Amino acid sequence: MGISGLNLQHRKEVRVMMLEDYLAGCRDTPSFYANAPERMLTAIGEPEIIDTSKAKDPRLIKIFGNRTIKRFAAFKDFYGMEEAIEQIVAYFKHGAQGLEERKQLLYLLGPVGGGKSSMAERLKRLMEKCPIYVPAKRIKAGEKAITGPVFTVDGHDYEASPLFESPLALFDSERDGEVLEREYHIPQRRLVNAASPWALKRLDHDFDGDVTKFFVLELYPSQLRRIAVAKVEPGDENSQDVTTLIGKVDIRKLDRFPQSDPDAYSYDGGLNRTTQGLLEMVEMFKAPIKMLHPLLTAPQDRNYQGTDSIGMLPFQGVVIAHSNEEEWHTFRNNKHNEAFLDRIYIVKVPYCLTYSEEEKIYRKLIAESELVNAHCAPGTYEMLAQFCVLSRVKEPENSSLFSKIRVYNGDDTKDTDPKAKSVQEYRDAAGQDEGMNGVSTRFAYKVLSSVFNYDQSEVAANPVHLMYVLEQRIVREDLPAERTKKLLGFIKEELSPRYAEKLGKEIRAATLESFDEYGQNVFDRYIEWASAWIEEEDFRDPTGEIYNRERLNAELSKIEKPTGIANPKDFRQAVVHHVLRYRAANQGKNPRWNSYEKLREVIEKLVSSTMEDVVSVISFDTKKDSETEKKHLGFVERMKKNGYTENQIKLLVEWDKRARKS
Repeated sequence: MGISGLNLQHRKEVRVMMLEDYLAGCRDTPSFYANAPERMLTAIGEPEIIDTSKAKDPRLIKIFGNRTIKRFAAFKDFYGMEEAIEQIVAYFKHGAQGLEERKQLLYLLGPVGGGKSSMAERLKRLMEKCPIYVPAKRIKAGEKAITGPVFTVDGHDYEASPLFESPLALFDSERDGEVLEREYHIPQRRLVNAASPWALKRLDHDFDGDVTKFFVLELYPSQLRRIAVAKVEPGDENSQDVTTLIGKVDIRKLDRFPQSDPDAYSYDGGLNRTTQGLLEMVEMFKAPIKMLHPLLTAPQDRNYQGTDSIGMLPFQGVVIAHSNEEEWHTFRNNKHNEAFLDRIYIVKVPYCLTYSEEEKIYRKLIAESELVNAHCAPGTYEMLAQFCVLSRVKEPENSSLFSKIRVYNGDDTKDTDPKAKSVQEYRDAAGQDEGMNGVSTRFAYKVLSSVFNYDQSEVAANPVHLMYVLEQRIVREDLPAERTKKLLGFIKEELSPRYAEKLGKEIRAATLESFDEYGQNVFDRYIEWASAWIEEEDFRDPTGEIYNRERLNAELSKIEKPTGIANPKDFRQAVVHHVLRYRAANQGKNPRWNSYEKLREVIEKLVSSTMEDVVSVISFDTKKDSETEKKHLGFVERMKKNGYTENQIKLLVEWDKRARKS
């Protein structure tokens, strides 16, 4: 498809209407006078209400403790952030209701790489979804716009207010409030702003006080065009000043206008552009303290002072700021900032503490890269996620740290750790700051990038290379010795042994399919021996050899020993009863050897521990005969179906061999 076939239309359509038509629209459509929080709520949409006590997924019950949670489609790819998202939505909801939150700055507090910037970007994108309405003046033929941006509609040019304020700011609440409410159903509380200096000059000088001569433009907010959405980043503290937010007099216009004239002003500050929108302040507390005053007074007072003698400028938007914990603590501990602290709505954005959700973050990041089609072996994302979450949670008392992250993940730990507590118990003991420290998702993503490119022969990732890269990165980070030791301990003491066990089972399962006949023979023989032993009868094999009860016990024990069965009598009875029930329902036939979990594990261990042929099958050495080669190829194909490349199979087989020796 050539470029002509692409959709190159980025600018959304601009509509124009008379002021009277706008007011009529307000009567029929309340969204015409919706404020920034209301438009944000509309863009976010209604939540999916989930009663976790009735959820089909048992993990939800464990993670959320039977609470009712809300999930929003607008934030569906913000994994593990349900609580922070609910608080953010609550901020906009309360602001839309006209409560105290409408006067406060939304502040995202969290560790580096925890998702604050991504959340701010998402909120800005959402702010672009609903239109705003802005007063404008039609430009006559031969006339030029002086200050505001120009929009062309149906062959006519319109100069919009450079502050993108609401047309309702043209009306006085005391003088016009009752009429607007009676005639156009506009609540009087909506008339909260005075008109901007730009609008007042047009009203007085161009329209002779006739407000109906204003036109109204329907515009869509746009960060690219700085229409009702803007970002301000900290610059050099020696050169950056408050004009970045509130604008300044344009000295190039002083030959035409007095310094106090609204048209001599450059309305390019962040607050100027977001009168009805959203302003993001990045790393807020890195900015000079004098620069922060307008960020707090504008939402509180609905206006702010421009530079020089320009007069008060209106504001009805939302300010969202974020920075790291260290900067926040420094700011909070300064007693001179107490007035600021009371005007900030804090939402903590900790790291994700649910490793299955953390995995989804990695998958999303990889899907957005050139590695989207690169091969990733099973267990890679999970291992990295577990490592990161281990570094973020606080050490519990009388419980395993790994059990704690499994509980946080909603896993069942009854069989593995009876001492494990509930999610709420762990959280109560950990306090409010859990998840505010540890390995960042950004660090994890960089590690993952190195893992995919670790093998020179293919772009792929696997858990073994992941452990190598993690160890190298941790050592290179030059962390305090105790921290380095702890992080390396997560790999060597928690992740590596568990992966060795998991991989060993997978390799055995893939290998044993090559020994299917052998496994069935062991299964059938075990059932015959166990049945005779339970009935306290001698057993005669096909050759006529007699096995008394003592010898039967010895032979059964040889099969059971590799698995370390604690109560052989109960185990044998359970297996035999299972087989008898199966025979009764299947015309006397025995089940497949690998169909009954308890005995399958026993036979797998037996084969792995007693048959030298297994090593020959899984190794990539030259085979002694064609039958072994056939079994080896079958093993490789089964491992490939499980999600591994041939290079990874070679690597993991060797690693498994070393792990078993150690």
